[in-house]
Amino acid sequence: MGWTVVNGPLIVQSDRTVLLEVAHPDAEEARHELAVFAELERAPEHVHTYRITRLGLWNARAAGHEAAQMLATLERYAKFPVPQTVQIDIAETVGRYGRLVIARDDSADGHSGELVIRTTDPAVLAEITRNAKIAPFLGIRRSSTEWTLQPWARGQVKQELLKIGWPAEDQAGYTPGTPHRIDLVESGWSLRPYQQQAVDNFFAGGSGVVVLPCGAGKTLVGAGAMAEADTTTLILVTNTVSARQWRAELLKRTSLSEDDIGEYSGQSKEIKPVTIATYQILTAKRKGEYAHLALLDALDWGLIVYDEVHLLPAPVFKLTAELQARRRLGLTATLVREDGRESDVFSLIGPKRFDAPWKEIEAQGFISPASCFEVRIDLPQSERLEYAASADDERYRLAATAPAKLQVVKDLVAKHDGERILVIGQYLDQIEELAEALGAPQLTGSTPIAERERLYQEFRDGITKVLVVSKVANFSVDLPEATVAIQVSGSFGSRQEEAQRLGRLLRPKESGLPANFYTLVARDTVDQDFAQNRQRFLAEQGYSYTILDSHDLAA
Repeated sequence: MGWTVVNGPLIVQSDRTVLLEVAHPDAEEARHELAVFAELERAPEHVHTYRITRLGLWNARAAGHEAAQMLATLERYAKFPVPQTVQIDIAETVGRYGRLVIARDDSADGHSGELVIRTTDPAVLAEITRNAKIAPFLGIRRSSTEWTLQPWARGQVKQELLKIGWPAEDQAGYTPGTPHRIDLVESGWSLRPYQQQAVDNFFAGGSGVVVLPCGAGKTLVGAGAMAEADTTTLILVTNTVSARQWRAELLKRTSLSEDDIGEYSGQSKEIKPVTIATYQILTAKRKGEYAHLALLDALDWGLIVYDEVHLLPAPVFKLTAELQARRRLGLTATLVREDGRESDVFSLIGPKRFDAPWKEIEAQGFISPASCFEVRIDLPQSERLEYAASADDERYRLAATAPAKLQVVKDLVAKHDGERILVIGQYLDQIEELAEALGAPQLTGSTPIAERERLYQEFRDGITKVLVVSKVANFSVDLPEATVAIQVSGSFGSRQEEAQRLGRLLRPKESGLPANFYTLVARDTVDQDFAQNRQRFLAEQGYSYTILDSHDLAA
């Protein structure tokens, strides 16, 4: 690893931003190594901007990357010398992780003792114990390097310490939970090497988040962790469709039987050794109180799995602060949250334990190669005038639902005739119009679950070739044989949505066809501005992004 790229693709700036020259022959390698600890901020065509943040560095450190490795990446690919301030800053920031350790003071009689905070640096402990926000969590001072903590404060103290720049390493252990034997039934399949590595890293770290692309088998990482833990498990998921899929996958891949798995949702309230619950039910209130909090202590859970952790509703963080003695596994395709609460994921679920870049998994043949296109469409003069005269909130709807998009969808469906095509919209009247024009079934939030599952099955079986869906298909819905997705409108180009939509296409195809992802964008409108978010996300994951003109499609 000692070589250096001459005239490399990176420029590292003293404000901790890093510029990546996309056309450089070494850009791909540099991007992979940089993504471990830096966050992509902007990704237009030629130069991408990354930012090195404290949380990004601490997450990388928790996942096993040393400061020296991160600096070596910058030095190897930098066009100019890395500013000394950045070198010192990275070393010092990474060095803060783990200087404070939360532990259990095992008493002489072998019982698990008090919660304590320890350090090898008395000055750090002196600094944090004088902080007014930390004081309520402290018990008694035992020495210059150790204080006791209030027994209930394990989650809150980690949150507050992170805010003041001292991320604590939590080594206070976990309740084993009620033992429940769970084995993987590996008949004709086995965990892929990266999935096994994710399980191993998770247990080595205790609790935390595994970051894997959609389609890379996050559910199997969850099943692998359950088999390793052999304990009662609570799985929290985004919706009931996702709950059913977890259930089906666990029945297929593990020794669990129907009687072992319960569903706790709006429809059903079963509590079994493995219980799958929705986030909605946990956050449901009755007379101002959370109505189903008892679920969190209904059994002595030894493992709690948070699926799609970037969508965890804010109230669940508060509940999770009380669950620090239970081992927690977060699964997600992206650590980025639209509400900016990444630090709460770090403190309360745990830091990043494993991430595998999408491109590497694709290269190993585990997810399907994908091409991404942005199709720019001219609005007719009359619509442009209406757009110009509209209020801001109405402009997005006008751009997203421009009638000119309908012909482009038809052209794309014709171009990919015979393939399985998902057409994704946001507005119900637009979805109806598209379904009618294409002669295709539509699926929205109001479609009954049984009907939804029937349509999905027909799509999987190839009976239905084109399916028009609303945002309901974003999360945890398995449509393995979609090779084309046409996104007609989507809410403000959020990166979460992009991860999910692309993930629908990235599952390996039995047909062997490559995946194509089209986004239709009205030129010179807010639609185009929002598309930049999408570009950034796809660039972050290493995908090419081609901009087409709608006239070229008709040719």
